Amino acid sequence: MRPTFNSRDEQYRSPFGAQPQGQAVFFRICLPRNLMCSSCRLLVEENIPMGETTVTSNGMFWAGMEGNDDEWWDCHFTPQRPAVYFYWFEMETQLGVMSLSRDPDGKASIVTTGKVNRWQLTCYRPNLQTPDWLAGGIMYQIFPDRFARSGQGKDNIPNDRILRSDWGGQPHWQPDENGVIQNNDYFCGDLKGIEQRLDHLASLGVTCIYLNPIFEAHSNHRYNTADYMQIDPLLGTEEDFRSLVDAARQVGIGVILDGVFSHTGSDSLYFNQNGRYDSPGAWQTRESPYFSWYHFEHWPNHYKAWWGVSTLPEVDETDLGFIRFITGKDGIVGSRIHHGAAGWRLDVADELPDEFLDVLYSAVKAENPEAVVLGEVWEDASNKTSHGGLRRYLLGGQLDSVMNYPFRDAIIQYLRGGEASEFMGHIMDIVENYPPAVTRLLMNHIGTHDTERALTALAGQPAGSRDRVWQSKQQLSEQERQRGLSLMRLASALQYTLPGVPCVFYGDEAGMEGYRDPFNRGCYPWGKEDADLVGWYRRLGKLRAACPALKDGMFIPVYGNQNIACYERSAEGSKLLCAVNAGDQDSRIALPNHWHQCTVCMGEGSITGSVLHLPPVGCAIVTIQDV
Repeated sequence: MRPTFNSRDEQYRSPFGAQPQGQAVFFRICLPRNLMCSSCRLLVEENIPMGETTVTSNGMFWAGMEGNDDEWWDCHFTPQRPAVYFYWFEMETQLGVMSLSRDPDGKASIVTTGKVNRWQLTCYRPNLQTPDWLAGGIMYQIFPDRFARSGQGKDNIPNDRILRSDWGGQPHWQPDENGVIQNNDYFCGDLKGIEQRLDHLASLGVTCIYLNPIFEAHSNHRYNTADYMQIDPLLGTEEDFRSLVDAARQVGIGVILDGVFSHTGSDSLYFNQNGRYDSPGAWQTRESPYFSWYHFEHWPNHYKAWWGVSTLPEVDETDLGFIRFITGKDGIVGSRIHHGAAGWRLDVADELPDEFLDVLYSAVKAENPEAVVLGEVWEDASNKTSHGGLRRYLLGGQLDSVMNYPFRDAIIQYLRGGEASEFMGHIMDIVENYPPAVTRLLMNHIGTHDTERALTALAGQPAGSRDRVWQSKQQLSEQERQRGLSLMRLASALQYTLPGVPCVFYGDEAGMEGYRDPFNRGCYPWGKEDADLVGWYRRLGKLRAACPALKDGMFIPVYGNQNIACYERSAEGSKLLCAVNAGDQDSRIALPNHWHQCTVCMGEGSITGSVLHLPPVGCAIVTIQDV
């Protein structure tokens, strides 16, 4: 039976996906003749970011019959400004007014009453471009205190830090006598240690290091910035930072930094609640140059804090003094780019107002147009609502791309027993909604410092609402670990071949386990890695470097049912097919007709004639020669 409408089929909507401003989009619907439609219309709601919403009605033309039972109606719509548009269809029939409502797979159902689910059309600036150096590459996320330590001596280390010598020990997680978790134990990982391990990263094919915060802060995670101008003394010196950046560049690796601009620490140069710094902070005096940065409800003890955490006073990102400090001439973001950083990852980007993102993006690009600006957004960033309206992160001028939590969630859910069709649907939602220039730089992770380790998420008991006491005692059984390692191969195969840039959380390639913070932030197990898994990741790295389709190639769904997911990446002169069997039974997939001279380059699958065989919990990555 022919669909009534399908936004993912160019017979019904063309071109597919997000479009630049001014690009005409063709819409076509196929309706049962027995409805006796007298007219049809395309209704489009335009959402001007942080502004009003308007709905326009676009008449559709009768375009002929499909056999004796169906008829076609069509029209064109041209978006006139960068915005997020939502659309649906209405028909005048012999039964009254009827509507087409969106199904989860992009197709349509005919409804007469109730809520109408709408389709999305993202319209972006025509000149939207993103840095080319990151496309097709591999990111590697490093929590600096826990990746590698050089053993070099450090100066000016605050005496309230607990310096640990038991590399690989469990991070401290118990609260103190006041019920506060201090996060003040340090394993002394440093910038020089990272530089000494660049050979490992190069062997994985890494082209970009994403560093969690490196600026002076009085906790091991360093998200409570104390001084934006200084490298944390336990990590090293300014010279160590520049040495790392230069050494990484020599092996083809850019270094991007974590920008924490929605809040500072209360124990900071700017707030100075603890009196650690000689200069007066906003908590100490209204005359402080930083007083206007903060939201005091009743100075000094009642102030707006990030998610209510009193040690993280929120910053007013619209304060002109703060904006100048971060984004102005010789400001924080531009000066770090000038000194070699390849870009910024913005912490809680959805909590930063538009005007701040606009000037930050401009400041970064003014220093280096190829520097990348990535945002932390956990949902579909194309239709994210915050600060009172739809955001315009992806329309041009704010973010080059975002952290791809939707892909991570889809992969974990699928490999833990979810439906392959739902997995493919989640992937298509992002591919359909995001501009192609954004999609190619998506930060595709399967775990970060804010989530369970991927291995634990795939094979361990769900943590749910269980507390840190329970999490601290958990370790995968040998059976769980072996299954988890098999699932990690599948998860990474998906991660490395889906649109975007895979981002490996340090140690995932080595088989590290752990539930949520701080158990996901253990020390890298140098000398105790799972050698087979490391070898698998190295092969994936070589695959990405050799396959142009993984840089800008189209994503083409091939098969998604029950436990089996299969898709193609295609670019001129380059094709790749990834097939995954997440079930416990052998499976077979009929290869698409246009494939010939196929070669299984990775995985356990095999090809007989035109059939791809997949073992239980197995995958195959297939390439084509002589495309």
